Amino acid sequence: MSNVVPPFIVAIPARYGSTRLPAKPLREINGVPMVVRVAQRALQAGASQVVVAVDDPRIADALAGQDGVDVCMTRSDHASGSDRLAECAQHYGWAADSIVVNLQGDEPFAPAAGIRAVAQALAGDDAPMATLATPIIDAEELFDPNVVKLVRAVDGRALYFSRAPLPWARDAFAVDRHALPSGSPFLRHIGIYAYRAGFLDRYSRLPRTPLEQTESLEQLRVLEHGHAIAVRLTPEPFPPGIDTEADLERAELWLRTQH
Repeated sequence: MSNVVPPFIVAIPARYGSTRLPAKPLREINGVPMVVRVAQRALQAGASQVVVAVDDPRIADALAGQDGVDVCMTRSDHASGSDRLAECAQHYGWAADSIVVNLQGDEPFAPAAGIRAVAQALAGDDAPMATLATPIIDAEELFDPNVVKLVRAVDGRALYFSRAPLPWARDAFAVDRHALPSGSPFLRHIGIYAYRAGFLDRYSRLPRTPLEQTESLEQLRVLEHGHAIAVRLTPEPFPPGIDTEADLERAELWLRTQH
């Protein structure tokens, strides 16, 4: 894969309603709304355009005055972030071959290198979609349903994503589920995607699928309809995204250690 970073757009889906963390995009981390931190990361990565796709004027208000950040008001009834970005792509009329990076609105510490890497992964593969992963290093993480796991084929493409422990180390876990056996390819999915704008439109027209709805994972719609997802290991660690109050507290602590 070439080390040249292609031009890319970063689009950030930011939904006001969140079951586990109400008003999530507006929750502050050391005094800065989460959605603002995410947009700043996108700018640092060198995106040609940064757009936040919102469904509530309160999020738009929080982004007012952020230089280099566009706000796109979208419908509130989208099934997933990718569906929301498809409306955004249509609004801006992005060319079908434009690379769009979907940076989740709950990834306030996404490293710039990781954002660039997912754009590179898409440019270097003929799969219509790309994403990132990182090795899982402890059993607690593997068994946590809030941590999405994935398995991939020898060509680096995704076979499946799940909230369940994946793969299941049959012999090792029959003895001990508190330690990970060495040599097993346990991977945590990092919720960042890249796709061409044309595929984003196609994705939004695909019917929702049983596995997508069962696991509540939008990327399964792609696999269930027979499309490939290229998976690359992230070049730099992604601190975990923010899903719960406990995550928010951990984020505050993590940020303090960075100074």
